[in-house]
Amino acid sequence: MTTAVATREMSALDRCDRCGAQAYVRAVLQSSGGELLFCGHHARSVESNLRPLTSEWQDETNRLNAAPGPVSED
Repeated sequence: MTTAVATREMSALDRCDRCGAQAYVRAVLQSSGGELLFCGHHARSVESNLRPLTSEWQDETNRLNAAPGPVSED
């Protein structure tokens, strides 16, 4: 049985499984289809060992240096 995980942009509600900081990397495991979320720091520390075991490695760490978007005043 294969579990599909829809790729979506990560939000501030996504938290690192290691430290609770905002997550910017999602790792979907090949074996179970489960996912692990990591902040940029913890993603870098586990990437070389974990990435070969994943079916998807969604990395949004480029958003860390992006300029914030406009704020709407409703």
